Amino acid sequence: MDEETRYEAVRSRDARFDGAFFFAVRTTGIYCRPSCPAVTPKRQNVRFYTTAAAAQTSGFRACRRCRPDAVPGSADWNVRADVVGRAMRMIGDGVVDREGVPGLAVRLGYSARQVQRQLTAELGAGPVALARAQRAHTARVLLQTTDLPVTEIAFAAGFASVRQFNDTIRTVYALTPTALRAAAPRRGAARATPAAGIPLSLAHRGPYRADAVFDLLAAETVTGIEEVTGERGDRTYRRTLRLPHGTGIVAVEETHHDGTGGTGTGAHSAGEAVHRGGWLDARLHLTDLRDLTTAVQRLRRLFDLDADPYAVDERLGADPRLAPLVAARPGLRSPGTADPDEFAVRALVGREGAGSLVREYGTVLDAACGGLTHLFPAPAALTAVPGTLGALATALADGSLRLDAGADRDDAEAALRALPGLDARTAAVIRMRGLGDPDVALPDGPEPILDAWRPWRSYALRHLALADAEQGRKGVRA
Repeated sequence: MDEETRYEAVRSRDARFDGAFFFAVRTTGIYCRPSCPAVTPKRQNVRFYTTAAAAQTSGFRACRRCRPDAVPGSADWNVRADVVGRAMRMIGDGVVDREGVPGLAVRLGYSARQVQRQLTAELGAGPVALARAQRAHTARVLLQTTDLPVTEIAFAAGFASVRQFNDTIRTVYALTPTALRAAAPRRGAARATPAAGIPLSLAHRGPYRADAVFDLLAAETVTGIEEVTGERGDRTYRRTLRLPHGTGIVAVEETHHDGTGGTGTGAHSAGEAVHRGGWLDARLHLTDLRDLTTAVQRLRRLFDLDADPYAVDERLGADPRLAPLVAARPGLRSPGTADPDEFAVRALVGREGAGSLVREYGTVLDAACGGLTHLFPAPAALTAVPGTLGALATALADGSLRLDAGADRDDAEAALRALPGLDARTAAVIRMRGLGDPDVALPDGPEPILDAWRPWRSYALRHLALADAEQGRKGVRA
């Protein structure tokens, strides 16, 4: 998009571009999302930025009306396989907070100076500024949804000192931490307690086929680490999480509520949850609050919340074969995973095999929570298992196979296919779901996959799979 096109998006308050870019107003010193409801500024006073961090680095503070830090992430970072895309995925996963810029650079295979130069040149902000913007957002969530002391929030959000935390909050929000907390809307029971967990609104852009995502998760549920409860259209997905500093349990709702007693979904028919825009409601229990940012990013990948459904539907809907499928399911997502190593094992052994592994090798939770009793076994616990599973676990445990957020997808698939007994189709499924690649064509599939569907072939496969399943149900009924 050129700047004039971006300004037209701002003038029309087009929510499709929230998170794709940000605009700042020179006369007010504020930056916003494109859909901000405030009066549209004059064109000569507007500056455009690729990231919130770049706007903050240029001296602008976040708008209090549209909360630009709370938008969905850019879909570009999931599509792109270059250094910038990989770096953005790793920064989102908290690598800079845990390992610093040198750790990020080592994972990318570049020097810290090269990483700094490439990110600054393209995004207008380096890895430290990008991570700082993310920490500020985490801090705001904790300030406004919990009653934790400010000093605890500072370190939980990843800041090195309380002074750094205070300075950042003042710079980003033009408020002290205490004032930012006081400005939060009071939603009573929504505020967190140790027992109730942290309430989250996981933002997405455009239509969201929650029913299809929850159907898939329900079909894949592994007893002990996951469960889906409730009736179709109003279900809750819950699972355990293995995180860098501890463990977590998350609950995500199929239907979100709009605060008026109604819901934020529309339905094509009974049991179909189709979000028209907004968010998924979630609640997160953590043993260590430092894992909040990482846990949120992993949930976003699992539910494919940073996708651009407008771009996907426009490209796939132009194909005569897919057009009716896209029209029937606008906003269909290609779910990823909350734990790539876990998904790789599950893709290899299947649902029943995964359940057996949980029972035999899984880590038992200190306190069971409903049907959630275990963490999925870490790769190191499975290295002694004979055959392909042991080879996969060994490669994951010793680092010769990397499936983290910033892994090089081509290298990862090649390493998977080199494992004895792991076929090309399983490797491609792991690439699509475990690495969140939106453009995977499964080999030896029953349907031809066209280059015209790129870079969204993973979404095309979801449409075709659901169409085949619907045809199968019709055949059974007939």
